[in-house]
Amino acid sequence: MTDLAQLTAWRDALMAARYRGVRTVEYDGKRVTYASDGEMAAALADLNRQIAGATDRISVVRIQSSKGL
Repeated sequence: MTDLAQLTAWRDALMAARYRGVRTVEYDGKRVTYASDGEMAAALADLNRQIAGATDRISVVRIQSSKGL
């Protein structure tokens, strides 16, 4: 699986290209051309889902025990 930093870099590159109105994105020496803005939006939504899934962590763990008395 790709790490969080890489997913964030891909999302940032895709968002920058979309805001400029460009359908070709280049990152890490690779070039991807999207057919439409809808396809770019779908790719952004997928990246955002993956980023959200990678950042969901358990923040509190409660342990309850007893000596059985």
